[in-house]
Amino acid sequence: MSLRFEFATAGRIIFGAGTLKEAGPIISASGSKALIVTGRKSSRAAPLIGLLTIPHTTFAISGEPTLQMIAQGVEHARAERCDVVIGFGGGSALDSAKAIAALDTNPGDITDYLEVIGRGRPLKNAPLPVIAIPTTAGTGAEVTRNAVLCSPEHKMKVSLRSPLMLPKAAIVDPELTYDLPPALTASTGLDALTQLIEPYVSIRANPITDGICREGLARATRSLRRAFDDGRDKGAREDMALASLFGGLALANAGLGAVHGFAAAIGGMFDAQHGAVCAALLPEVMEANRKSSKRYDEIVSAAWVRDLRDHLQIPKLRAYGITENHIPAICEKAAAASSMKANPVVLSPKELEDILRQAI
Repeated sequence: MSLRFEFATAGRIIFGAGTLKEAGPIISASGSKALIVTGRKSSRAAPLIGLLTIPHTTFAISGEPTLQMIAQGVEHARAERCDVVIGFGGGSALDSAKAIAALDTNPGDITDYLEVIGRGRPLKNAPLPVIAIPTTAGTGAEVTRNAVLCSPEHKMKVSLRSPLMLPKAAIVDPELTYDLPPALTASTGLDALTQLIEPYVSIRANPITDGICREGLARATRSLRRAFDDGRDKGAREDMALASLFGGLALANAGLGAVHGFAAAIGGMFDAQHGAVCAALLPEVMEANRKSSKRYDEIVSAAWVRDLRDHLQIPKLRAYGITENHIPAICEKAAAASSMKANPVVLSPKELEDILRQAI
């Protein structure tokens, strides 16, 4: 068979300790007033704000972004006449920044453009330029073309997705992750690990993403445990920031799989940290897929992931209130999730139930 694939990413990627200092000129060249989208506490963006030479306003996202939060962010951006959006924080802040920037310039309701629960229409207009600056090492959202949003009404996490949503620039400074607590280091790091494994075995894998995943896995496997044990280990933090970036590059171009299919359903139904949910499911999904994909033999084993998961103190899914009674609803939603489409094998309803039952 002849080979065909595409690869797209952020317009510019700047990586390295101390690179946050380069944000000022990049932002001022991108607009005249900035909306800074942060996590729960906008005060954490003080190091960035001190570098700005243009007016700015902030918008905080409390927890994972909902459709209502994004609508409020769009209203705020328009009222303040912002023309550049900065995402500063974890995956929720970065995804929110991309969604706000996209919907600011495109008319209609957010559901017009959403996958699974919406109409899935393509964006017509280019979003406001986005500068993405991650402060965790997990999601890789600084280089992805989608925003994962929660719809409480549907009890589902879905994506707003478009090639136009790739950030104009991504600034990845490992120094911003030095003070992450161990629990957050663990959950975000295991998300990064999952996002290197799933694209590697995806039905849409290609030679570029293969190389990125192998390099990212080498760094994550040697450094995630170290970063958890000693958050000031600069080499480990650099490795994990790069592993996260590489996971974003890979998933944006090769897709994900059943772990993230389950996570989309569970994240919409329960108050559960995304990376920890992925970790609770990863070895079980690997074993279910392995019979149909020999590519697992080239990377880490499910047993190794289980051992790491235990060391990082990741709980079973029952810790979030998930019981046997929830299995049918979760599996139905997971089967319909967009991430499931790239899984290396079509899992039967019974296989999905068995995976979830083991993870509970």
